[in-house]
Amino acid sequence: MEEELLINPNDYLKAGIHIATKVKSAGMAKFIMKVREDGLYLLDIKSIDARIRVAGAMISRYEPRDIVVTASRLYAITAAKRFAEVIDARFIPGRVTPGIFTNPYKEGFSEIKLLVISDSRNEKQGIKEASTVNVPIIALNDTDNITKYLDLIIPVNNRGRRALAYTYYLLAREVLKNRGTIKGNDEFKYTPDDFEIKIEKREEKREQNYDAEKAEADKPKEEEATVQESSEAKVENA
Repeated sequence: MEEELLINPNDYLKAGIHIATKVKSAGMAKFIMKVREDGLYLLDIKSIDARIRVAGAMISRYEPRDIVVTASRLYAITAAKRFAEVIDARFIPGRVTPGIFTNPYKEGFSEIKLLVISDSRNEKQGIKEASTVNVPIIALNDTDNITKYLDLIIPVNNRGRRALAYTYYLLAREVLKNRGTIKGNDEFKYTPDDFEIKIEKREEKREQNYDAEKAEADKPKEEEATVQESSEAKVENA
């Protein structure tokens, strides 16, 4: 018997959790269900749901003090911060400082055992730090994100405000259930709204402009990385 999804499929669709970009990296191809008429890739909702379950179980095996959650983009920061608060993990907004996980003499240094990132494009320094000391990395990845050094990928729209809120809401709920902190979904006191940033129209427009500028600036690098990734013998192990 097929396992039910964590939430109603229509809620996933309304949140746009499956709507990706028009760019595809080699490592993300397997998560794509189809291409929309406007060229946007659509992610497989069942894969998203399954990976949230796996990530929740994985995170629950670590002590909260050993987990670091990062986010660098406007929409992701509120969702990731709330997630970190709910599971009692450490949250780092913005760019991860070089040496913070690798240099014991660095101010703010900490030995971590698990890193959760919201965007592998913007949080490259965190990936570099964690991979250097062999710390597992769980990442929310869109279709244009590179998968190198990532241990577990949650394929998801990591730019959408509502999509990020739902992803971190469900992930937090799964962590607490796996820890035994709550016995079922009805005991989880939060809603997706608690994970969603409330912003003014001008801030939303600024974020959209940033996305467009960033995508254009990174396009040659992303294409080069995609070709490189395709030629590598080692495929990501997530």
